[in-house]
Amino acid sequence: MKINPIHSMGTNPYKKVAKEDMGKQEKKKERDQLEISTEAKQLLNGTEWTERDKKVHELKKLIESGKYEINYKKTAEKLLDYWKNK
Repeated sequence: MKINPIHSMGTNPYKKVAKEDMGKQEKKKERDQLEISTEAKQLLNGTEWTERDKKVHELKKLIESGKYEINYKKTAEKLLDYWKNK
């Protein structure tokens, strides 16, 4: 006597259910969303200036006007500190 395995019938009782679920999943797909924090919104508006931003703005003005002078001694000291600590 020959016993056929279950899967040899060529039909899958779950196949129809799987197709129905796929259709539901396609409908449920949501679009990507982007949430911006309140801090980021404030930064985008430019309402808050940090101390660093102010300093950079002042340096840009000095450079554009040609009044900015490089302090070579201080620059050299900072470079030496960096390389010593590395």
